[in-house]
This record gives sequence, structure tokens and C-alpha cells, in this order.
Amino acid sequence: MARLLLIEDDLTIRTPLIRALRERGHAVAAASTAMAGLRDALEDRPDLVVLDLGLPDLDGRELLRMLRAVSSVPVIVATARDDETEIVRVLDAGADDYVVKPFTAAQLDARARAVLRRGPAGADAQEAVLVVGGLRVDPRARQVTLDGVTVELTPREFDLLHHLAGRPGQVVTKRELLTEVWQIPYGGADKTVDVHLSWLRRKLGENAQQPRYLHTVRGVGVRLEAPAVQP
Repeated sequence: MARLLLIEDDLTIRTPLIRALRERGHAVAAASTAMAGLRDALEDRPDLVVLDLGLPDLDGRELLRMLRAVSSVPVIVATARDDETEIVRVLDAGADDYVVKPFTAAQLDARARAVLRRGPAGADAQEAVLVVGGLRVDPRARQVTLDGVTVELTPREFDLLHHLAGRPGQVVTKRELLTEVWQIPYGGADKTVDVHLSWLRRKLGENAQQPRYLHTVRGVGVRLEAPAVQP
């Protein structure tokens, strides 16, 4: 049973959705404003947040940024906004998935289970620890250390690094990353890959001009490999 937090101000959507998700075995709490949702997310520590963007006190995208500053809880954005630019912005801001209204509880349940499967309770928990140089990626604990020091990553950053670490020395295309990590089709949305790679580089203490682990292959993709041993 997953603990879900639904942040949705529309009572006609919130009430039946809570009931349907509970019937599917989830424990569901709800908030009708952004600030109440932020408080509940920090105090109750749900397994997953379902976030509407059109909230009365604060735009949901701003709330997402606030959440990402203090928490790595997975977030599915559920909104009527279907513009591709908006979807990319939300994914860049840290959302793990995006579902457009109207949607069914069954669809949301399937997406929630897919996101949660990437967590430590899912099949990935049985995978081996990946080691590339001083980088250690543990999918069971969803933890990363660099030279023995813990690196705090968002769920999406972890998934991105884990995918690359499983292919050390190989050039991985943006098309593959969008398909396998984001599970969205390629086509104009590769900016989200660049943004997350930039965040990941910063947390690994490097940048595109002076890479240690993450090497951009211009026009193709990115390659993760251990730094060369200094003589």
C-alpha cells in the first residue's frame, strides 16, 4: 500500500479520486492549497505526491520547485495544461511524470505504480550496486556516494545516473534517455535531458567544460566513465 498525497483544489475531482485510489489499495491524504500541500508533504512524508498546477494560492509549478528544494518525494503533475512547452517546464522543474486532465483513476494508479517501481521497494531493488571509479550507485537504497561522500539526488537525477552507470564508457543518446528514463517519446523535449545533466554535473562537482565523469558527445549524447588516473 502506497501513501499518496493529492494536492487538488477542485472538490468535484478530489473527492471521487480519493475514493477510487483508496479502492485500489492506496492510503490517500489530500490538500486543497499549495501551502497546505507543502506542509503535509514535509510532515507526513508520503510515498508520492499528485499535484495539480491550478491551485488558488500558488501556481503548482512554484510549489514543485519548493518541494524539490527540500524533498526528493516523487511527484506526478495532474493538470488540464497540455501544452508541450509547459510539460517540458514541469519536467525540468523536477516532476517525475505528467498526466493531462481528464484522466481516470485507473490511469493515475498505473502511473503511480510505475513511478514507485523505480523506488527501493520495486524490482530495481534487486539490482547490483554499480561502481564507476569513485562513484557508487546503490539501486536498493537509491543512494549515491562519490569518493565515500553521499550525493543527494532527486529521484529523476538518480534514475538518470543509474541508467548511465549501467553503461560505463558507452555513448548514450538523448533519445534513449528520454525513452528509458523519462518514458516519453523523443521530439523537441531533449532540453529536459540537458537540464538534468547540468544539475547532475553540479552535484558531482564538475561542469561541461571540465568533466570528470559525464562527457558530452556533441550531437550524439553523453558518456559516463571513470576519470583517468593521474600519473
